[in-house]
Amino acid sequence: MIILLSPAKTLDYETPLPTERFSISDHLEKSEELMNELRKRDPEDLSQLMRLSEKLSNLNFERNMNWEPPKTLSNEARQAIFAFKGDVYTGLSAYSLNKSEINFMDKHVRILSGLYGVLKPLDLIRPYRLEMGTKLRNDRGKDLYQFWGSDITNSINDSISTFKNKTILNLASVEYFSSVNPELLKGNVVSPIFKDYKKGKYKIISFYAKKARGLMTRYLIENKIDNSKDLSGFNYDGYKYSASDSTDQNPVFLRKTS
Repeated sequence: MIILLSPAKTLDYETPLPTERFSISDHLEKSEELMNELRKRDPEDLSQLMRLSEKLSNLNFERNMNWEPPKTLSNEARQAIFAFKGDVYTGLSAYSLNKSEINFMDKHVRILSGLYGVLKPLDLIRPYRLEMGTKLRNDRGKDLYQFWGSDITNSINDSISTFKNKTILNLASVEYFSSVNPELLKGNVVSPIFKDYKKGKYKIISFYAKKARGLMTRYLIENKIDNSKDLSGFNYDGYKYSASDSTDQNPVFLRKTS
């Protein structure tokens, strides 16, 4: 089973790393192509392209100008799973995983990225900002979806080919999973849904749903689960499987807090 996650906008390059193990992204040549396009943009262009504040535009302009293909662990290049810091990664809490759990995670988790395509958790990344939905014109088309084409789908297929269980657990956002062509995937896609009780009914609340994706990833890693049939046992942070609301492709997990 392969678990798909989205990246995070917020980054952490300061927390001490729990391991010095790392790998190199399979798509660095294409990352360089994209970065060459980004380097053509001054801070004002970046602000308009990505709807960034002046401060963030200047920060990412400097990041783009200083970016190099990450191939060595350093203050400016660390493993993706420890660099991303957001709601999903708060739930996952990768820094507290042990060696065995990190090994399982690196084998089963893949992170979709606008700049790097598909990342294994221990692939090195340098600081960047490039969301998958960014309409960055390039030699391959009008946006990143056209740039990556079938590359991301093919990469996922390569990863799933090594597993007996061909489930692709989609815990990525719509923006990022839209870079995948489900019709070409050589596996069964399962997309869990997380709902919280509010004002008399269960609904998807973005902040909680993002954290729940990370919590489920953590649950799968800690219990070394490689079969979607075992997802129903997920009970972290008060979530419970609802058989009556679920389908095979969309298992539903509900939480009602007091």
